[in-house]
Formats: sequence, structure tokens, C-alpha cells
Amino acid sequence: MSMCLRGLGLYRGAMSRGRFLQPLKNGKSFSVVSSPSVGAYLAKQVSRQNRTLHSIHDRTRAEITERSQLKSARRMVVKLGSAVITREDEHGLALGRLASIVEQVAEYHVEGRECIMVTSGAVAFGKQKLTQEMLMSMSMRETLSHADHTRQDAGTMLEPRAAAAVGQSGLMSLYDAMFAQYGIKVAQVLVTEPDFYNEETRRNLFTTLSELISLNIVPIINTNDAVMPPMFIVDQEVSATGIKKGIKIRDNDSLAALLAAEVHADLLILMSDVDGIYNKPPWEDGARLMHTYTSADKDLIKFGQKSKVGTGGMDSKVTAATWALDRGVSVVICNGTQEKAIKHILTGRKVGTFFTESTVDKATPVDQLAENARIGSRVMQNLSASDRALCVNTLADLLISKQPQILEANAKDLDEAKKSGLAKPLLSRLSLTPAKLESLAVGLRQIADDSHRNVGRVLRRTKLADGLELKQITVPIGVLLVIFESRPDSLPQVAALAMASGNGLLLKGGKEAAHSNRALMELVKEALGTVGAQNAISLVSTREEISDLLSMDQHIDLIIPRGSSELVRGIQEKSQHIPVMGHAEGICHVYVDKEANLQKALKIIRDSKCDYPAACNAMETLLIHEELLSGSFFADVCNMLKREGVKINSGPKLNQLLTFGPPQAKSLKHEYGALECSIEVVKDLEEAIDHVHAYGSGHTDVIVTENDSSARYFQNHVDSACVFHNASSRFADGFRFGLGAEVGISTARIHARGPVGVEGLLTTKWILSGVDHAAADFSEGSRKWIHETLPVE
Repeated sequence: MSMCLRGLGLYRGAMSRGRFLQPLKNGKSFSVVSSPSVGAYLAKQVSRQNRTLHSIHDRTRAEITERSQLKSARRMVVKLGSAVITREDEHGLALGRLASIVEQVAEYHVEGRECIMVTSGAVAFGKQKLTQEMLMSMSMRETLSHADHTRQDAGTMLEPRAAAAVGQSGLMSLYDAMFAQYGIKVAQVLVTEPDFYNEETRRNLFTTLSELISLNIVPIINTNDAVMPPMFIVDQEVSATGIKKGIKIRDNDSLAALLAAEVHADLLILMSDVDGIYNKPPWEDGARLMHTYTSADKDLIKFGQKSKVGTGGMDSKVTAATWALDRGVSVVICNGTQEKAIKHILTGRKVGTFFTESTVDKATPVDQLAENARIGSRVMQNLSASDRALCVNTLADLLISKQPQILEANAKDLDEAKKSGLAKPLLSRLSLTPAKLESLAVGLRQIADDSHRNVGRVLRRTKLADGLELKQITVPIGVLLVIFESRPDSLPQVAALAMASGNGLLLKGGKEAAHSNRALMELVKEALGTVGAQNAISLVSTREEISDLLSMDQHIDLIIPRGSSELVRGIQEKSQHIPVMGHAEGICHVYVDKEANLQKALKIIRDSKCDYPAACNAMETLLIHEELLSGSFFADVCNMLKREGVKINSGPKLNQLLTFGPPQAKSLKHEYGALECSIEVVKDLEEAIDHVHAYGSGHTDVIVTENDSSARYFQNHVDSACVFHNASSRFADGFRFGLGAEVGISTARIHARGPVGVEGLLTTKWILSGVDHAAADFSEGSRKWIHETLPVE
């Protein structure tokens, strides 16, 4: 004590002489530090303190009205409910889940965001420890007694306040250890009723929080359940705007809302054990997750029971969230047991329920659109074939009659695309012209003509036994999701194919064609309206990430991506449960055989590469028989390609044969998608086939030869979706195949391959008709199998 007093005396003396003392790092003594201006130092400290006092309230916040803006949230409060922190069996904490949440908070803290955590779990953690102590203190007789229920009831016999006192220190030690792995310090802040009733203690509380934030420390806040349960009401103005009275602090949801409003947080994340706000209890029929919530939705919700673990129910979460929203805090209620929930929220994913007063995100939810599409599909499936054809023909007519409106919308897209510097090949894809619309209409009418033999077509009939007949018929797949990039002409093509096949359809177009897609979608809706199936096809125009759509396996049956190889490959990689039909790459070959007509070859090569170099069916590699290098053909090919502006790369074998020539290609397994290609030399037909199998993508490959035997050998042995003889690779197209249009090109080996028209959008089902047949009839011998194949018609 005397040492402390002497130390204080020295400190005061030094201060009076214009100096101040600093403790040495060993903590055992003081060192005297001279200061030219103690007044300046004190002024600096006072200024820093004032900045700390006001830093919470003085910061400006950008208004967040859409999920896509959540990535800009700088200060956030994350509340962890008891159901998130504790295990499902209520025996202790869910350490793995908690570690994942801590990791996410730590990552955002390190990158410069200000994070505050409000945590439950102290009572649960304490009960676990005290239950063990209680069981340890039981006598052997009590432990073995069947009549004694102390073991089963030990947890319920404990005083919650005592459990909180025991659990709080352990919980904080756990947080401290977890955050320490990322070099982050944490501080515990326990609050009680007076901290909010009393103006001085409330000011002190938020000054403490502000100071911790300024020191780059993560505050971890909880009610002090050891001395006072969280059942009090703040009855004074706590909002910076002063619009509404305080909020009832009955649980950590309302506590988190109060804190978020007071510290001017950008985002409050309330983590519980449900996916978000439902219009009714999730276990009831017809319950639907509400991805967005506004105050207007209050009367649409029916609340269920409270969590069996925590103190708050969903009604308290909604109350807390709307209260915080009124004070400028964006709120998301989500399932804290979901992996990477915080990360997904901050990247704009449709996770949980987003509270907003904006109507931007209030478009029909995608899952509702998908459900409507399935209902609409059943309507289309049960129409007559002539009605489906009428629907497609109506759309074709509208493409012509509404041409001015379509081109006007497309002009807006083109203007915006040019300003943004969109590449020329993509501008070409984006552009719509009267000629394109006329061609589209022709293709749609072709689809309509063919639609009479699509849905319900009998593929097989079998007489299983007397009076027992089996049929296999074609039916729609269900609901399709087609993702396409900058080609708005894809929309009416795919829509017509869906109409003809009776499928429901969700379309997700690129933002660069937004105006065009909306204009075309209006025509699709108008055509569907003629048969009472307006909701069978919808354009997904909200801001969902594609990854959200790819997770809707309960609503979507097949995904078809149309666009760049990067788009297709990304969809194939991200879709875990929904099958994807498409091709990741279009590495197409043209092989010029030694017996080729060289003039034909030049024409085919030029068309395959130069007609539309960005298309997936454009030639990427030209294979030349080695005997053709001795004449003028190689020079003729190179000169022709150069005149067309094609950049040439040589394969490794050709590169070794040339003293001077094109640079060697970095890879022969590459899709250029532009006026560029590779040329390689092969010694014979077999080597050409081997090259195609080694470097091709199974899309489209061509042989140019006058030898029919060689052509047949090539077509039989090349394992690609399309194999052509003396024809350009550009013929690999649904319209050119007479399919009317294509929904895409598939290089898969299951279900559909090559250009996919209506046939590729159908599956089958079995129809069995009997009298009173039972399987036992055949095992008992009263009836006999026949299995007679019957005519299809």
C-alpha cells in the first residue's frame, strides 16, 4: 500500500513540475518522462476521449435498402441465440458451429469492419457444469436407484442464476481462446436493468463500447443473468431520432436491437434455429419463408411457440427487428446453424429474412415463381396439342407485330452496353434486328408445327397379362431454369420450347439485356394468357445470386446454362443437387483429309471459323493431313484466314516442321471464342481421331474428304455429340437441325446430346391399366404373364 501511495505521490509531483510518469513494461516501477507541454498532452487525451464519446453517434451511414448493399455494412451487431450456441441435445455448447461463427466475425473484423457480438449460452454452459457437479456429489445408492430421477432431472433442478454465474466465465474463456487464434482481443460487457434506466450508467456503457471499438477490440455483450434476468423495459427515448419510446428488453433479441440502434450499426444479424420469418409456424402446412419483410407484412404472420432452448420466440425477433429498422438499422434474421451464414448475408445471398422498408426486394419470391411454374406446367400439360401450338404461334405473331417496342427496348440496352465498354462480340449477341426477329418467328412456328407429337406420345405398349396393359408416354420434365447471358433472342426461343413441351420455366437473363428481356417477357405472358397459363413462365428479375437459384432443388428440376464456357462451367460446379444440361466448352475440330476437295475445304474452314467466331460451334482447331503440306494448300489456308482477320497459332508438331510460321499455341485444349484458332498436322485418319479425343470437348467435329469410307470411319469413331462430313461445324444448331430452336447444346451422355429441342425437355412415365389385378395372382398361378409387345399406335 505504501508503495502505491509513494507512486501516486511521485506521479502528482512530476505532473506539477510539467512531467508525467509511465510504468515500465515490467510493471514494477515508473519512469519519468519529460514533456515540453503537459497541457498539450492532456488536451490531446481529452480530445481523444471526446471523440470516443461521440464516435458512435457521429458516424454517417449509407442507407441499405437492398440485400446487394449489405456488403457495404461497416459496423454490425451479431446476436447468437441459445439454440445456435447449444447442442441439439442441450448438453453443452456446439463448439464446431460456434467456431465457424467466430471465424466469420474474425475475418470481417480483420478486414476493417467493426463487430459487436451479443451472446446467449451462459445459462446452458453453466447448467452443463453444475449438472456434472450435482451428479458427482450423489451417493452410489442414489446413482443406482431406479426410483430416483435426480439424474434425469438434474438440469431442471438447477437455479438459472447460479448456472449463469458459473457459465459466464467459461463462455468468455471460450470466446477469448477462439478469437485469439486470429490475433483478436475480446472484452466482456455484462448489462443489467439500471444500465438502461439510469442516464449516467447508460452513457458510461456506450462510452465503454465506443472505446473498445476504437481500440479494435470485439465487445461481447450479455445480460447479467446472475443478478437480474432480462425482463425489464426501457421507458425513455433511446432512438437518435426520438420518434418512438423504448423497447422491452425481455431477451437478447431486443437487447441486440437496442444496442444496434444506440451504436448506429449498419447491420444487425439475429441468429436463431430457424431459416427466417415464416408466414406461419414452419411445421404447419402452407408455411412459406419470407425472404423480405416490411412493416406492411405484420398482419400476414401467425406466430408459433417459443424456442425450447432460448427465452425469445419469433414474435420477439420480429418486434426487435422492426424496432431497430425504425431507427435506421438493417436487420437479417437467419438460421445460425447454416454454414457460413454471415458470409452469405454480406455477399448479398438470399439468406434468412431481410427487413427493409423498400419495395425493391418485394418482387414475387423465386420459390413462389418456381411453384407457380410447376402449377402452370400442369395446366400446359393438360392442354390439347393444338392449344399448345396456338400459344407458340401467338408468341411468333407478337414478335412481328410488337417489333417497334422490342427494338426500342433493345436500343436502350445497346446504348448502355456501349457506354460500359461491352466487347464487340457481346454487342453482336445483344443486338436485335428486324431480320433476327423474323428468323425467330419462323423458328417458333416450326416448333408449333412439331408440338402436336410431343407431350403424351406413346413410346411403348406392352400386354403384361390378360386385361393388364402397360404404356410408356412422354411427359414434361417439370420446372426448368435457363440461365443465359447477353442474347435476348434466347428468351422467346426457350419460352416456345417450354410451351411446346409443357414445362414450367424460370429465365435468368444477363443484366446487360434487362430492357430487352422485360419487353420480350411481356409478349410471353400475353401468349400464355391465351391458354390460361400466365404463370408457367417467369423472368427472374430480382437480385438473387445464381447460387441461390442453384440451391432450390425442391422447386427446380433441370438447369440449362447458355453462354460462355465460364458461365456453364461455373453452373456445373456450383449445382450440387439439380442436374445441369449443357457443355462447358466448344472445342470443335475440322479435319482436312488427304483425299479432300481443297476448294470445299477452304469454304468449310472459313465458314466454321469466321461465320460467328463467338459461337460454341465455331472451329477452334484445324487438323491437316501431313501430305497436304507439300502443296499450296497450307499457304492458301493461312492466307484466307489472315484476310478474315484470324490470328493463327501452330500446334507443336506443325511448329517443328516450320522454319518460320505462326507462334506455337499455349494449349490445344482451348476455346478461343474469337477470330483466332490453332492449326496442327496429323499423319493419318487415326491420328486425327486420337487428337479429337485428346483435346476436343465432345461438341462438334468435322471431316472434309471425298472418300466416303474414311468419312464413315471418322463419324463412327469420333465420340462427339455432332460429327459432320463435308459440312461446316456451324450447322450444329437447333434451328438448322429443324428443331425450330434449341434450349442449348449438351455434350453430356445422359438424356439429351447435341442441340436440344423439345425432345430433350421431355421425360417419361408409365401408365398401367388393369381390372382387378394383384401381384399375388401371378405367384399363386391364377393369372399368367404374357409380356406381348403391342403396336404403339
